[in-house]
Amino acid sequence: MRIAVTRVAGKGARDAGTCRKHGHECYTVSPLRVEIYRDRVDSFLEAANRGELDCIFFASAVPADLLAPRLRDPPRVVAIGPQTARTLEKHGIRCEILPAFYSRDLVPYLGDWIRGKRIGIPRADVPNPALLGAIGAAGGIPVEVRVYGLIPTREPLTTDGADALLFTSGSSFSEAVWQPRPGLLLMAIGEITAGVMTAAGAEPAVVGDGSLEGTLAALDRFLGRGAGEGK
Repeated sequence: MRIAVTRVAGKGARDAGTCRKHGHECYTVSPLRVEIYRDRVDSFLEAANRGELDCIFFASAVPADLLAPRLRDPPRVVAIGPQTARTLEKHGIRCEILPAFYSRDLVPYLGDWIRGKRIGIPRADVPNPALLGAIGAAGGIPVEVRVYGLIPTREPLTTDGADALLFTSGSSFSEAVWQPRPGLLLMAIGEITAGVMTAAGAEPAVVGDGSLEGTLAALDRFLGRGAGEGK
């Protein structure tokens, strides 16, 4: 299948290879663009480099790319998945990888260690009160800094040549300009995105585990074949 994948421009470099492993091809469509808040990036880095944080949680590769080159002697670092981890490691930052692809899994992963610890969260300008509340309830101290915004491009997604359209976040769906059509298979990268889509009347046929790899595996199951079996 040919899959249109929603990504911020320039952030889907590994997608084509992952899709090929499953016998599919893909291309990027961008309903959102990144706007960096330089002053907030600087303030977060100052706090981290002064040793004011006990842990930094990177929930995507975007803040990892922004911050990692300027982090000196970082504290404990946790990444949400292998792509974010690769971005950090590219800049010499060793990290742990969360065993699942959802921010809600951070607190259970850290366990009792979190008590009294300051958890730095550089993230997009998208609210995540559940994560902040869970950290506080577990005895941790969330230090959230919204270091970049996701700005709608308002450009119609090019899906005429696609067999499927994969939304990789709730905001990429809700801010997208696109036209449903018969035969276009809708996919969600995970259950949170699927919930946003379903609430808007666009229920996805395929729901992944929060990763592209897991979504393609779910697509293969939907199509009734094993990974990599033809197109």
